[in-house]
Amino acid sequence: MTGDSVVLLVDDDPEIVESYQEQLNETYTTRTAFSGEEALDELDETVNVVLLDRRMPGMTGDELLELIRDRGLNCWVVMVTAVEPDLDIVALEFDEYLIKPVSSSQLNDVVERMLTREELDAQIQQIVEIGSKLATLEAKLDYDQLQESNHYRELREEFSQLREEIEVTEYEDDPYLEATVENIDALLPNL
Repeated sequence: MTGDSVVLLVDDDPEIVESYQEQLNETYTTRTAFSGEEALDELDETVNVVLLDRRMPGMTGDELLELIRDRGLNCWVVMVTAVEPDLDIVALEFDEYLIKPVSSSQLNDVVERMLTREELDAQIQQIVEIGSKLATLEAKLDYDQLQESNHYRELREEFSQLREEIEVTEYEDDPYLEATVENIDALLPNL
C-alpha cells in the first residue's frame, strides 16, 4: 500500500517542503510544488495524497483544493496550515486539517490514515457489491435453495472474510474509519 503511494507536498515555503519531504521520503514517493500553479502541473491520477498549505501567494490552497475537486482527481487532500479553522472551512472539501507546526509522526500518521481510507473504500465497494448479491438471492430464493447452492455459500464466505478485514481496531482514533465500519454493520445487518 505505501511503497507505491505518491504524496504531493504543496507549500510556498521551501524549508517546510524540504522538511516534509525528508520525513516522508523513506516510506512514500514524494513530489513537491511551491505554488498552486506548480501543484497543478504535478497533479495526476497517480497522486494519492496532497498535503496542502492554505496561504500561498497567487493561487491559494483553498482555490487549488476547489480545482482538484472540480477536476475529479481521486486523491485525499490534507490541509496543513497555520490558519486556525473557522466557519470558512465548512465549504472546503478537504479530508483532514492539521495546524502547523506538525511533527514527523503527525505527517506520517495522517498520510497512513488517508491511504487506509483509500484501501478501506475499495473494500467497502466490494463488500456492498457482494452484500447486494446476497440480499437479492435471499429475497428471491427459499432457504433450501440457498443451502444447496455452492455459489451462495462462496459469496457468504467471501462476504465474511471481507467483513473481518474491515476491522480497523488500530485506527480507533479515526472517526471516519469508525463511522464507516458502523455504517457497514447498519446497512448489512443480516449478512
